[in-house]
Amino acid sequence: MIEAKQIHRSFTLAKKEIEVLKGIDVKIEAGEKVFLCGPSGAGKTTLMYTLAGLEHPHKGSVFIDGTDFYALSSGNQARLRNEKIGYVFQNYFLLPELTAIENVLVPGLIGGKAEVTRAKEALDRVGLSERGDHLPAELSGGEQQRVAIARALVNSPSIIFADEPTGNLDSANSDEVMKILMEVVEERNATLVVVTHDASLSRHGDRIFTIQDGVIA
Repeated sequence: MIEAKQIHRSFTLAKKEIEVLKGIDVKIEAGEKVFLCGPSGAGKTTLMYTLAGLEHPHKGSVFIDGTDFYALSSGNQARLRNEKIGYVFQNYFLLPELTAIENVLVPGLIGGKAEVTRAKEALDRVGLSERGDHLPAELSGGEQQRVAIARALVNSPSIIFADEPTGNLDSANSDEVMKILMEVVEERNATLVVVTHDASLSRHGDRIFTIQDGVIA
């Protein structure tokens, strides 16, 4: 489902070019749960963003269901992301002026197929059916992350990318969020790619890729 070939990515810092990804090859099968681990600055988040269609590689290709993603027009890239991919981020990225249910509706609005019923079902699946009318500021960190998971699920994506999904949570909320995320992925036979610095979380995965110095160790 996801295949990356010879991915290179660099950044310029203080007029110096720093190579973060140094020719990475990755193949992730449909329905597989993969964890990207490694020390801070190793390139794991950069790799995930590149696989997820959010950061164009300087060299190399990313194929999603056989489609060369970065060869598509920007409009077709956006359409594929909206239809096939869900995102969960460490900082939730909920819109503060929207209620929980409205935040969950956002991907549907972008794709022109917003359905309140589906949004309610997604919130119910993460155990927040009674919190739909609450603003993010009225929710705990764990609840906000569950809203973010519901938002990622609402378009029934075949791939979910999660960047440090428990990074801002205490241990109890971290366990609950991971339990929900793993359950919904298995129910839908979705592909899951998780970036984490917490090695204990990787026990949930089918495979672990350890990124070190821009390559897979």
